[in-house]
Amino acid sequence: MPATDFEAREASAAAAGDAVKRAYVQRMFSDIAPRYDLLNRVLSMGVDRMWRRFALSRLNWERMPAGTYLDLCAGTLDVAATLCDRPGFTGQVVGADFAEPMLRAGRAKLTGRRVSPVVADALVLPMAGNTLAGAIVAFGIRNVADLDACLREVHRALAPGARFVILEFSTPTAGLMRALYHAYFHHVLPRIGGLVSGHKTAYSYLPDSVRNFPEGSVLAERMRSAGYDDVRWGALSFGIAAVHVGTKTADSRR
Repeated sequence: MPATDFEAREASAAAAGDAVKRAYVQRMFSDIAPRYDLLNRVLSMGVDRMWRRFALSRLNWERMPAGTYLDLCAGTLDVAATLCDRPGFTGQVVGADFAEPMLRAGRAKLTGRRVSPVVADALVLPMAGNTLAGAIVAFGIRNVADLDACLREVHRALAPGARFVILEFSTPTAGLMRALYHAYFHHVLPRIGGLVSGHKTAYSYLPDSVRNFPEGSVLAERMRSAGYDDVRWGALSFGIAAVHVGTKTADSRR
């Protein structure tokens, strides 16, 4: 069944950062949680796993293998589980997400792993300041209600010297790849996603939210403005995704 005009307008407003965004995103991810992992594998053709592994390689967890790390907007805990499985990692991962059904859908991944799922908003983290050995968010930061507030909140919780790694979708710039990307992302993906998930607007919200999210050097500058230093970024898979990395400096106690 196609989305009603109201549902389509609500998804579009949420993607643009309207006041309805928080409630829409929380409800939407709660609704699609049972088939979220399947959809990730199908819609990315499995490449999302490679992207997540690459992002984790930038976290520099080897610096403090016994530390506590944050998987922000953790969803079904893919990143948290993957980090726990790294050879030599002996620390703890807190998987924070404000959509409790997503965390519940990933509970099977917790067996034998040091992962603590926590229902929490990315803008108000339940961690003391200067405590986290590192933080990572994979395909979730574009969904927060206030990007700059989120960047500042993660910075507050990080210990000096710790990194924040952001893995997010972006838009290719090369002509042919950009055309193929738009054809798939704006026409094929919403139809398959809607059919498999049973949600009328979730996978039309996705490309709209990517279009409205600051990319590349713009996101890097937002990170610097939030207090991060040594901010770097790079494109993945011809620009379909990107990884940004920022560090809380050793002399920063904000």
